[in-house]
Amino acid sequence: MGKLLLQFAPREPEVYGLLALMLHCEARREARHDDEGNYIPLSEQDCARWDQRLIMEAERYLHTASQAGGIGRFQLMAAIQSVHAQRLWTGRIEWAAIAQLYEGLVRKYPALGAYVGRAAAVAEAFGPEHGIALLEAIPSEDVVNCQPYWALSGHLYKQMNRQEDARSAYSRAIGLSSDVPVRQFLSRKAAEIEMRQR
Repeated sequence: MGKLLLQFAPREPEVYGLLALMLHCEARREARHDDEGNYIPLSEQDCARWDQRLIMEAERYLHTASQAGGIGRFQLMAAIQSVHAQRLWTGRIEWAAIAQLYEGLVRKYPALGAYVGRAAAVAEAFGPEHGIALLEAIPSEDVVNCQPYWALSGHLYKQMNRQEDARSAYSRAIGLSSDVPVRQFLSRKAAEIEMRQR
């Protein structure tokens, strides 16, 4: 679909950015679950299971978009995925770079998903306390039904040894999860809290 759209708007850099974003996401499809069907978050995925051909194609489209001048929402989102993809070659995730890209995203195109993504990247780069501060600054009425917000909150609260807050956040995230493998993943993370306290 992205390539079809490109035929109708060959000079629009955001179309290239969208196509790059789609290809980066598709390249990791086989790595999102292990052989038993368990969900694996992006930062823990086995890079060997990523489709390098699709990643390189995504990088070409993103480069083309960057040459057009100006930068849009899809280009920023694709750039974030591009930094994640570099782990295939470097063996590490440049969280500070991802946090900087998210900062640009929330400034130009503020959206709840971008705010949560920024908090996750900042937490990885600078510590969970900084990530939680960003999460807690989001108005509570905006996050009532935001599963990623509660999943990240549980993860960060657990790192900070705020066990009750972590348990509550994981419970909210599990209740909001419609994907069975994701719900099972979060349940395992929540169970780890109970095991720590024994």
